[in-house]
Amino acid sequence: MATSPALDDLKARLVDHARSLGFAAVGFAPAADNPEQVQRLSEWLAAGFHGDMDWMEDRAVVRQGPQSMWPEARSVIALGMSYAPSGDPLALAGDAERARISVYAQGRDYHDTVKKALKALARWLVEQAPECQLKVFVDTAPVMEKPLGQAAGLGWQGKHTNLVSRDHGSWLFLGAIYTTLPFAPDAPHDDRCGSCRACQDACPTDAFPAPYLLDARRCVSYLTIELKGPIPHEFREAIGNRIYGCDDCLAVCPWNKFAQTAARHRAFLPRAELIAPRLEDFLALDDAGFRALFLGSPIKRIGRDRFVRNCLIAAGNSGNAELKEPVAALLTDPDPVVAEAAQWALAKLDAATASPSAAR
Repeated sequence: MATSPALDDLKARLVDHARSLGFAAVGFAPAADNPEQVQRLSEWLAAGFHGDMDWMEDRAVVRQGPQSMWPEARSVIALGMSYAPSGDPLALAGDAERARISVYAQGRDYHDTVKKALKALARWLVEQAPECQLKVFVDTAPVMEKPLGQAAGLGWQGKHTNLVSRDHGSWLFLGAIYTTLPFAPDAPHDDRCGSCRACQDACPTDAFPAPYLLDARRCVSYLTIELKGPIPHEFREAIGNRIYGCDDCLAVCPWNKFAQTAARHRAFLPRAELIAPRLEDFLALDDAGFRALFLGSPIKRIGRDRFVRNCLIAAGNSGNAELKEPVAALLTDPDPVVAEAAQWALAKLDAATASPSAAR
């Protein structure tokens, strides 16, 4: 095993190499499990706040920390890639013709981009220290990246439960490498939220029972991405024109003013057709058209039916009479969830356009 001075040198060179691969933030943490994190996760699951995300409960034991997954782990290398937007993520709020897609999904699929860079960094590390063992993770394994990011000094888990960075705001994709190398840990980041509650007040569906606590069942991101069945009626109007995810709690964070778009990875530059897309175009998508349009996008994973369901909710909220025809065409859609959403949307549009005070 390398000496401590040699490890310190390797650590410094690893940080430089990670940045050359597109990571904007790098930190190191011990691989020990965190009992406080374990308790919080258990309480969150017991409250049912995870909704239909059964996979979180199925592997809860492994989520207790790095050594619960891999006892040989000695260090965690926490990494972040910036996807800081150049425009205002809330600019399309209330637009009757356009849909809102979360900033993170307007570019390439972050799973592919981050994992490719993590694997390249892992190969480099093995070349430098052939005796080491390691594992790489990005959002598809039972790894609690946000607490690990805070432990490694990348930022802190804010009141909206996402990681907040002093340098990159709320706009970081996270990944991690577990390794048998005993790197010196960086200092964990302290909480800088203070008395601010901007993210809590911005949530359109009141998904935060308390600061630092998210009820996913009420979250627009959960409702439009993870939920497979009909969206509960109590949340439909609040969803507005959001068709994939929601940026509201992230976008209002005051720390975003320090986020520099120059640090954004080029893979996450938004595709022109996803910045301000027309709802009417999406309502016409069949399965083949959906797959072709969202090739290489994280949106592809939810499938055409769930996506069109979301677009129908947005259409119903639009008050736009021009959307009646494409909505009506989906009343007989083979998917019953889509057909029900079309029925709801058409009824909403009929009511809105029949009113003397309607905008159209």
